[in-house]
Amino acid sequence: MTIVVDAPGVGPLLRQWRDRRRISQLELALRADSSARHISFIETGRSRPSQEMVLRLADRLDVPVRERNALLVAAGYAPAYPERPLDDPALGGLREGLERLLTSYEPFPALVVDGTYEVRAANRGIAMLLDGVDPALLVPPLNAMRLTMHPGGLAPRIRNYPEWRGHLLHQMERQLALMRSAPLRALYDEVSAYPVPVAAGREQAPREGDDVPFALPLIIDHAGHTLSFVSTIATFNTPMDVTVSELALETFLPADPGTARLLGTLMP
Repeated sequence: MTIVVDAPGVGPLLRQWRDRRRISQLELALRADSSARHISFIETGRSRPSQEMVLRLADRLDVPVRERNALLVAAGYAPAYPERPLDDPALGGLREGLERLLTSYEPFPALVVDGTYEVRAANRGIAMLLDGVDPALLVPPLNAMRLTMHPGGLAPRIRNYPEWRGHLLHQMERQLALMRSAPLRALYDEVSAYPVPVAAGREQAPREGDDVPFALPLIIDHAGHTLSFVSTIATFNTPMDVTVSELALETFLPADPGTARLLGTLMP
């Protein structure tokens, strides 16, 4: 595993993370059981933090696992968290557990994506929704953002596409604000430049007196029916592996009784 650190040392990197979290040196010192003077010395390079201190500060700053490794390397230490591929035998139990979760959620759609939205696993509910998508987008590795926002993907069938597109782009923007990821930035630049299909966005905004959904729904046409979903995202608590830390399980819950009934009949 190769980690490239752009900053000259661990001090500037820690200062960047502290600025992102909008906390003072004193507040960070209190959280880390240290002193503002010591934090200042670390950030200016006058003091080299121990490995334990780097990890403690990273924890108090809620630094992503991949970036914690970068902080350690910048401080002159070895990475503390492995980055094993998902097909590594050591992650066999994880893969089996995810497959059971995805299968048990059928006929409702569910999928697992990594930190750049590459689809790592999906159930038959997702495969059903992808029926009719441009075959070029279905060549592995599949990417959830491309599948959704590409004009040859789901976009033309999403009735509230402008709102859903805005939600997805904002989600990626939040991630980019929390971590340095050139692949994620490249993906964002790509999908944000896709033209909005003419057929997209036919759903009207709720009128006064209408029932207002409790969350932004994904309203999509499929096989002559209109389906409505709300999505939930689950991640792993206290991950100790870079790959695992970036996995997300997204499930699509029927937003109305009609969608729940139809899904049972649409999926073989």
